[in-house]
Amino acid sequence: MDRTEEITLIKEIIGLAEQKSAYLDASISHSPISRYCSPDRFERERAMIFRRKPTVAAHSSELAEPRAFLARDVMGLPVLLARDDSGQVRAFLNVCRHRGARLERETSGCKRVFTCPYHGWSWTNDGDLRAVPQEAQGFPDLPRSERGLRRLPAAEAHGFIWVIADPDAGGDLNVDNWLGGMAAELDWLALADHRIAVEETIEIAANWKVLVEGGIEAYHFRVAHAATIAPHFPDNLSTYQMFGSHMRSVLPRRTMTALGDTPEQEWSIRKDANLLYSLMPTTQMLVQQDHIVWINSTPLSEGQTRMRLATLVPADTPDTPQMQAHWEKNHKITHMTLREDFDLGEEIQAGFASRGNPSHLFGRFEGALNRFNLLVEELIAG
Repeated sequence: MDRTEEITLIKEIIGLAEQKSAYLDASISHSPISRYCSPDRFERERAMIFRRKPTVAAHSSELAEPRAFLARDVMGLPVLLARDDSGQVRAFLNVCRHRGARLERETSGCKRVFTCPYHGWSWTNDGDLRAVPQEAQGFPDLPRSERGLRRLPAAEAHGFIWVIADPDAGGDLNVDNWLGGMAAELDWLALADHRIAVEETIEIAANWKVLVEGGIEAYHFRVAHAATIAPHFPDNLSTYQMFGSHMRSVLPRRTMTALGDTPEQEWSIRKDANLLYSLMPTTQMLVQQDHIVWINSTPLSEGQTRMRLATLVPADTPDTPQMQAHWEKNHKITHMTLREDFDLGEEIQAGFASRGNPSHLFGRFEGALNRFNLLVEELIAG
């Protein structure tokens, strides 16, 4: 985000506040509840979106050193992320090419060679088959080049490691092609210069789209967040903008609406607003004054989502007990606020079984929710 755009966004918020108007789309819209509770629909999303589109698998700081590795679930696949001696990041299925056992049982560490715990076959961290016990006798004609680890398209960009969770995808992964205009926004955030200070993983009994919808409008702030953040934000004031398949939401604090008498050179959007970047399919970044909350979702079923919340802080901030306490306090506030949304999401998901509503109704100031769902429809359609 350049300075001109920053000023323009702030002026837009001030203008809406002066007009006493929300940010309005042209009309109301509807979202059928089948989008959120159908197993068949979820399988189409898995096939056409989760397994075909680039997804964030890790922050670069989690794989900082040569020979570092991570073993984790990525969109339902067991994945092994490894940085080789030259610093290149690779992604493989964490599956032995002999009999299919899980190759690496540790969740993280530093290794050059991965050895299967079943029969002892081993591979280097660039995926090449290294050794096969009793190979000459048992596998005299083994085509070694065909038994390397199954590779996934992977790339490192903007402080994250991105993966396409499909071993048949082939080819290289160009993250900036997928991000489009959002790439410049991520450059502005300098995410590669951050580290994880606090994190947690929780499971929520709600569809992944219900949880996304809960974060991209401010209509609910006054009621749902009355005991947490509502006093700091204007009632039902936010804006959004699409960047191809991705969205940026601006959630202004009350201080922003009072900037009219302050010189423009003193304006700072991060000081007076939260920014929420929603990267399709399942990554969001909540940008606050001095840190960023990385929200990474793994949809498990049509009604279950695993959520990882990680507070990213500038890597050059002192790693002292006092600063750690500061990050933990802020993380707790974010957790409490999101938990209010998640609890509502679980109630909404449970309510689908009642068939009380054939669809959700989105008002003109909830246009971001409709645009998000239309985008999902477009991606499912290919």
